[in-house]
Amino acid sequence: MSRNTRASKVLNTVFAPVVRGREDPANAWAQAVADVEKDAGTQDRALADGLGRVFASIVEEPRLTPLGWFFALKVVKDRYANQLRIQALHAERPEIAEEQITDPVFVLGLPRTATTLTHKVLAVSPAHRGPRAWEMTHTGLEDPDVARRAIKQFDQSIKLVTRLFAPGLKHIHPIRAEDPEESLVLMPHGTYWPLFHGTMPSYRTWYASRGEAELAGDYEYLKRGLQVLQHGRAPKRWILKYPAHLNDMATIKKVFPDATFVWTHRDPVSVVGSTCSLVETLWAPYQKDADRLEIGRLVMESMVTSVDNGLEARLSLPPSSIVDVPYHALSHDPYTEVPRLYSAIGATWTESDAAQLDQVLARPAGTRPHRYDMTRYGLDQAYVEEAFAPYLRLLNSFDTLDATPTAEL
Repeated sequence: MSRNTRASKVLNTVFAPVVRGREDPANAWAQAVADVEKDAGTQDRALADGLGRVFASIVEEPRLTPLGWFFALKVVKDRYANQLRIQALHAERPEIAEEQITDPVFVLGLPRTATTLTHKVLAVSPAHRGPRAWEMTHTGLEDPDVARRAIKQFDQSIKLVTRLFAPGLKHIHPIRAEDPEESLVLMPHGTYWPLFHGTMPSYRTWYASRGEAELAGDYEYLKRGLQVLQHGRAPKRWILKYPAHLNDMATIKKVFPDATFVWTHRDPVSVVGSTCSLVETLWAPYQKDADRLEIGRLVMESMVTSVDNGLEARLSLPPSSIVDVPYHALSHDPYTEVPRLYSAIGATWTESDAAQLDQVLARPAGTRPHRYDMTRYGLDQAYVEEAFAPYLRLLNSFDTLDATPTAEL
């Protein structure tokens, strides 16, 4: 069954004639850039050109819908606008660049391995801070009036998207403005763009051709955003999360030398089907009747590459900088594993943290368990196990794959 909702089909039919610029996407992007730069009073030509590659690759997708075209332009345009906002603040207040992002934690691992839960478990501590969804899309200095407007607008947009275009998202990955969210939102580039929008072969080729300096530059954008969010506020330890940070651990160490990596682990056979289902849901607002076999191939390529890069990084990084969180052990006994995790990253587990754990572990209200089947995407267990054989050897060395869960993560 297609993930496209009845509402999205109707709206695509109605708005197809009035979505402007579809015949000339390069001009549409140039106009969007001009509009953003006029409002911001500044520009970043390299950033605009790079994000232009993102937009151009999305609009090449053969199943892109009229509304998908409109959404893509808005998402990429908003990303440029937010980065220029950050740059303008740095220019106006040079002292922002002196903010020290000290001892940050990067939660990473294959998707659907409890990275989100681990992020929330760590970010909820009063001594820690996870960047919230709304403040990464509208990054600025502390201003309660701006915050109220941005939070309201963010939550309204998410409700609209989940109600009309991707209703399954609220069950697979609930999003709220004031929840800590993935740090990819503060980064201009990454492997996340195809997972959100389509296979995007031209962008993937371009992204893979970039050098170490360009990759480090993506994380410099992240750092500058965090400096803005920290300026004028009580400094706390940043807890960051994005599964595909697994690709870039060595680069992250160059930009954030004292970073600690929390690597969540789970049997890839369980992970792959769930990730494919998430990708199909994410594509729904953009594509008509997405090709599920394409999704299976993209997810496997992305995940195998990611975990191979992570395994290679483990060979050169200090062992003390990597903390492993086995999914099955965590789900079997979170009341032992979470305090162990705090201790492993050098944080203090308090009575206040313990009192909040049940609430953090609880499934968000109104959501239901995520159901998926990797065979829907042309994949089977033997193929997945063979592709992830080196990773499975590591996983089997410290996780108890047959542990009985006591918490649904």
